Amino acid sequence: MSSTDSRIVFDRVWKKFHRGQHHDSLRDLIPAVAKRMVGRAPKETELSDNDFWAVRDLSFEVLPGKTLGIIGPNGSGKSTTLRMLTKILEPSRGRAEVRGRVGALIEVSAGFHGDLTGRENVFLQGAIMGMRSKQIERKFDEIVEFSGISEFIDTPVKRYSSGMNARLGFAIAAHLEPDVLIIDEVLAVGDLAFQERAFGRIKEMANSGLPVCIVSHQLDRVAELCTEAILLRRGQVAHRGTPTETIGAYVQALDTPQASGGGSGDVELSLLRPIDDRPVRSGGRCAFRVDGHIAERLRESVEPLQIRVRSLQSGKTLFLSGSRRLGLELDGPGAFSVRVDLQANLPPGDYLVEVAAHDALTQRVVAMAPTAMMRVVDPGTFRGQVQLNPELALLSQS
Repeated sequence: MSSTDSRIVFDRVWKKFHRGQHHDSLRDLIPAVAKRMVGRAPKETELSDNDFWAVRDLSFEVLPGKTLGIIGPNGSGKSTTLRMLTKILEPSRGRAEVRGRVGALIEVSAGFHGDLTGRENVFLQGAIMGMRSKQIERKFDEIVEFSGISEFIDTPVKRYSSGMNARLGFAIAAHLEPDVLIIDEVLAVGDLAFQERAFGRIKEMANSGLPVCIVSHQLDRVAELCTEAILLRRGQVAHRGTPTETIGAYVQALDTPQASGGGSGDVELSLLRPIDDRPVRSGGRCAFRVDGHIAERLRESVEPLQIRVRSLQSGKTLFLSGSRRLGLELDGPGAFSVRVDLQANLPPGDYLVEVAAHDALTQRVVAMAPTAMMRVVDPGTFRGQVQLNPELALLSQS
């Protein structure tokens, strides 16, 4: 298939499930039969007792060269969506279609036969995934080298640790040469060193022009890999946009459920934008512009500019301060533009920058600017959680 023909299409998809057992007693069965007899049985697309929609009216399309990230809390419909993409489940309504040979990095070691060696499982898994014997032979050395378990390749996999299983499974799946790539939470397989290798391989495949769909709780990985992202909540699209915007909507909802968009009433925040889009070196400075408007003089309890920086790896707040605490008076009224200058004493990674107006008296976010991303890079001069900007001076040498 031509690379331009491969794509992922989800067209107004709904999927329902049933809580509990279907007619596990005469008490349940008799009313169900009676309803059918009198013509009151629900249609296939309607909900019966104990039915619920796991996915509701979900649509998206992923074209070649694009990578879609799907994020959301547990139970939001992410895994159900992937199961429909990989034909494990069929939609109750709508159309789920993947055009092209699918490389699915989902439960990468689930199909291993414990009594077979790693070598035998490579050939078995390759055949299950649609690889010909010659193709497996040609890829075999590359797969084993990537997995990093060459000395155990002729050992039955039931002797492997869970990490070894995951590494070999990922190595097989990641060397398929698919037309379409579907990934579910395999960005954290193995130890830290292997995770970096695995992520590099996925990034290489994503950048090769494939349509890619990723489900992950690792928001920093989604931010780096994806061209678009969807936030699911209770099976529906709660937000769709750039990875930065969508991750911002997700993280903000975790602890600021009363946030009110751009703002209404006393304060409006219309812009948060990096002054320089280039990544900032760890320990360097990164500046942002914030535009807003204050309608009338603010109460003392309102912080007009609350600045928060979060790690996209953990979602945790790393820094929180505000204009009042930092000595900037913005009581209003009138329009304003503010330069926010931060020193990135952080390890390499992606960070979410948020600016909001917050009322300490009511504990409500009364206005919120669009989110922005800060990417911190470092050539490897340190390891740890904080950049301490060391300065070395030679006092003597003999």
